[in-house]
Amino acid sequence: MLKDVRRRRAAQRVRPGDGRALKRFRWWQLPFRALFCLRLTHEDGRQTVYAVDVRHGQNQSSGKVKADLYLDGRHHAESRLPAAFPVRGGTVEVAMSAFGLKRCHYVTAEGTEFPLVPDPRSAEGRRAHLDRAHPALSRGISFLSATVLLVALALLVPQILGPVTQVDAVAQHIGTFTSPVRLPKWLNITIGIATAAASTERALRLRHNRLLDGAAG
Repeated sequence: MLKDVRRRRAAQRVRPGDGRALKRFRWWQLPFRALFCLRLTHEDGRQTVYAVDVRHGQNQSSGKVKADLYLDGRHHAESRLPAAFPVRGGTVEVAMSAFGLKRCHYVTAEGTEFPLVPDPRSAEGRRAHLDRAHPALSRGISFLSATVLLVALALLVPQILGPVTQVDAVAQHIGTFTSPVRLPKWLNITIGIATAAASTERALRLRHNRLLDGAAG
């Protein structure tokens, strides 16, 4: 029920496109642009090609990040994120975390979900190529990313809870908490950098967990 409400709200944010042509992905756009493709085949064999273009360089904190939907190379629609674009046979859902996209999926009318295919020149596309070309290395990187987030969760959260529970308004309701973990500042900074890198790597694979990635963001 809640998911349906969110989808309806996202669909209301969709605005018509202006028909401009889709610009190809450039190598210097790697840090701040994501480009995904969806090919749908008609019964007569014809194909409809949708493309989702998200610019990471926009201000995420202001809530103004938007996704552009292109149909056969022409700007078809746009929406603030999270977005839910009506397309043939279903909906394209796009959502973002603090470290990149966490969702870019085609959801059919029956509820089946398929991730869109990243442009091979994009950061997401290069990560997908690594997964195909070197699956063992890819699994190792994925395992390392999850491990880093788990360790960060265990080490950083107790240190954050301690000062928070010292606030009178909080202490009156839940009491105080003394963290058993006390790390030097340089080590906390190092863990923070590693956490950001791990979360970014997971975002390149459209992986998002509320506990791990939500806490990191």
